[in-house]
Amino acid sequence: MEYVYAALLLHRAGKEVSEDNLKKVLSAAGVNPDEARVKALVAALSEVNIDEVLKSATAMPLAPAAPAAAQPPAEEKKPEAKEEEKKKEEKKESEEALAGLSALFG
Repeated sequence: MEYVYAALLLHRAGKEVSEDNLKKVLSAAGVNPDEARVKALVAALSEVNIDEVLKSATAMPLAPAAPAAAQPPAEEKKPEAKEEEKKKEEKKESEEALAGLSALFG
């Protein structure tokens, strides 16, 4: 992520996103730049209009980063659904008990 952040910082500052500039930013941040990762990122970003990507990224909803209070409350189960769930669990338990008994006589 540091590499992407460095590229975004360079873009925001109006500087060219080049290998040398990326290495300088990473080094200034205390990150030992990996030559291959720097080259791969610069090559990948050479075909990308960063401004357009940023515009489309801000238009997307923030599902994972949204605080829990901002999310709508989960639907509560209806009492009927709870009863059905209980019945299923009881049936499953009785089937397991019968299966255990059949092992004794099987």
